[in-house]
Amino acid sequence: MHARMRGYLTPAKRPIRSDSQTRFASLSRGRRTKLAKAAGTTLLKADQWARGGAIDAAVASAIEAQLGKLKKPS
Repeated sequence: MHARMRGYLTPAKRPIRSDSQTRFASLSRGRRTKLAKAAGTTLLKADQWARGGAIDAAVASAIEAQLGKLKKPS
């Protein structure tokens, strides 16, 4: 009998990130820190949100609002 690894037959589960999460993750650390502070949260929580992690809806909407205030890259 062969030993199987746990999860051998199931695919990896990855969170699906939105465009705003991807855009936030592409910013420099300094810019992300400023946006997180303006949104009233920490860089740690903002980075969790950018990776698709679970955070409060109020914090997520505050980060998205601050990200919307940035100029779109041309």
